[in-house]
Amino acid sequence: TAATTDGQTVQTADNAQDPQQQQQQQQAPNAWQVIKGVLFRIFIIWAISSWFRRGPSTPDPNTPAGAPRVPSRNLFPKDTLMDLYVFVSQDEVFTDFNNTEALFWFHRDLVYGDWTTGENGDGCYEHYKEMQIPEKVQQNGSLYMHVYFTKSGFHPDPKRKGQYRRLATVHSTRMLNKFKRRKFLKTKNLLTGETEADPEMIKRAESHGPVEIISHWHPNLTINMVDDHTAWVKGSVPPPLDQHVKFDAVSGDYYPIVYFNDYWNLQKDYYPINETLTALPLRLSYCPLSLWRWQLYAAQNARSPWNFLPEDTYEQSDEDQDSVKVALLETNPYLLGLTIVVSIVHSIFEFLAFKNDIQFWNSRQSLEGLSVRSIIFGVFQSLVVLLYILDNETNFVVQVSVFIGLLIDLWKITKVMDVKLDRENKIAGIFPKLVFTDKSTYVQSSTKIYDDMAFKYLSWLLYPLFGCYAVYSLLYVEHKGWYSWVLSMLYGFLLTFGFITMTPQLFINYKMKSVAHLPWRMLTYKALNTFIDDLFAFVIKMPMMYRIGCLRDDVVFFIYLYQRWIYRVDPNRVNEFGTSGTDHLSSDTAAVDAAADAAADTATITDKPEGEKKND
Repeated sequence: TAATTDGQTVQTADNAQDPQQQQQQQQAPNAWQVIKGVLFRIFIIWAISSWFRRGPSTPDPNTPAGAPRVPSRNLFPKDTLMDLYVFVSQDEVFTDFNNTEALFWFHRDLVYGDWTTGENGDGCYEHYKEMQIPEKVQQNGSLYMHVYFTKSGFHPDPKRKGQYRRLATVHSTRMLNKFKRRKFLKTKNLLTGETEADPEMIKRAESHGPVEIISHWHPNLTINMVDDHTAWVKGSVPPPLDQHVKFDAVSGDYYPIVYFNDYWNLQKDYYPINETLTALPLRLSYCPLSLWRWQLYAAQNARSPWNFLPEDTYEQSDEDQDSVKVALLETNPYLLGLTIVVSIVHSIFEFLAFKNDIQFWNSRQSLEGLSVRSIIFGVFQSLVVLLYILDNETNFVVQVSVFIGLLIDLWKITKVMDVKLDRENKIAGIFPKLVFTDKSTYVQSSTKIYDDMAFKYLSWLLYPLFGCYAVYSLLYVEHKGWYSWVLSMLYGFLLTFGFITMTPQLFINYKMKSVAHLPWRMLTYKALNTFIDDLFAFVIKMPMMYRIGCLRDDVVFFIYLYQRWIYRVDPNRVNEFGTSGTDHLSSDTAAVDAAADAAADTATITDKPEGEKKND
């Protein structure tokens, strides 16, 4: 729906722009971040499993002589007959057990730890029902589900004295709806002031502000009872499992673990609860769950209580987990296993490329053959990317990684240029002025001439493309303001034509007829990563711009390889350590001459008559 208002457009974060515009303005997602998230969670699972190999029980200082605590047992033995009660209410604390309308599901004679009964022979049961929506729930109210497991013949109502027993009742509560933030992006065409947006969204943005909290609903939920009889010791249960194991204060034993499993509920399947809905469908499933699988789910949903990250970061993390879940559900198992193995190799290559890049610039003594202007342009490119992701409120982890990359690029500036503080000519009479001068190894060589020449030729192509892209972005793309337009225009241009900045180094190599000055280890590791990206860019669903970006990087690297092939051996060229073959040759020649002189002296002494040798 198109609407022209006071020059403001309101768009939700889910449907912010046309897909074609998104490809040009937003950074292509990195497929390997999904796999790295899986590997990180596997590490968490391993760490949690290691906690189970604990030593003796922790001594209790309250007991005489510090006697160890007695291990507890499950209050529900194996094969215990149970009754399931599920009540749905707007109250977080439920007491109205006599309300038949609140009873959503009642199932009699479930067997604890049974894996063979049920509708499909796997111990699972299912119940589906559509509920009427209370008026308060439609107005962002909460709806709670109260689950009770009782031993057969008992009732969960404490008021029924003859039918209620505390140690025979397991209770757990879960809020069924989920509150999610919906952000409104106010954009407009900066020239005409016109906009395309849903008029209803515009009104909501004006009344609720830039962020609105809306109650969402998912129709599926699984109730798992963990089939576990471990002799847990109170106070020694490892986190995050300690959040689910509940001990009885009197007997010291623990209740069966009731776990609400919504791991496979994707974020995209949630829909808002509003006035247009007439009923809420809910499909509940009951299934037994093994201890090992429960550890997996608990580790996936674990969040540290000391985490300083804002709540928005958790919502972005949930969206990232959706990518992992979709990959696990839809990807072929063999392809998924291959992807995990290759992603590990990808991470190793990425680390080695980073290490060798630092080592190369840290030990570099001569700048002959290296494009200093490309290093300076790389700092500008990293700064634009950082400002762009800050303006678009990207994931916090991505912001940190880009900021670290910018610091590394700034450190490279100190290696390719002389940076000094001019304390005489201060800025505003307070701050010392930074002075950047080219190093002597760069000025005195022909590299500076070739570098200037390459960027002059490059500007003939770069500036027209930059102007055309700026005009296109201004005419056809909506922005929040002029600052956002500058950042998005620069970022989109660098994303599309950024590979052109790699060509000056090719030009310098061509002029110098040498490639020995390049950091070949770092380039090789990055090229291997690019080839891996190429392999999976056409297997995993990705934007076309990302696939083209991988292909163009390959083309540039193949040109590097071609130059390495045609400029094979040149004893006069300088390597990465600042020395040439002629230096080694001259030193070797001097060593040979010295050895020859020593041998001649020895021969002279040997050829003397016997009498002169005695005199000597």
